[in-house]
Amino acid sequence: MIVSSGYNIAGPEVEEALLAHPAVAECCVVGVPDEARGQLVKAFVVLAGGFEAGPELEGQLQDFAKQQIAPYKYPRAIEFVAGLPRTATGKLQRFVLRQAAGG
Repeated sequence: MIVSSGYNIAGPEVEEALLAHPAVAECCVVGVPDEARGQLVKAFVVLAGGFEAGPELEGQLQDFAKQQIAPYKYPRAIEFVAGLPRTATGKLQRFVLRQAAGG
């Protein structure tokens, strides 16, 4: 659970919203420390083929998420990555991403 400005935000709900966008092949959402809000919602996104990472796509994904879920839940930070860390059995290692983001 991510707590941002007093709101409880479930990471899987934000992930589901992002995965509905055609540019997103995989994603993981974690909370990262923020002085003003306590935590920020940060998404790590693996792009589908044919899409290029950049500020324009980041804005599109944020706007798309706002349309799918409550606006306060959208990822305020998006990092495009080549792959997500997984265990040998394929389970997503969220703690690795939290550590990488300073959380």
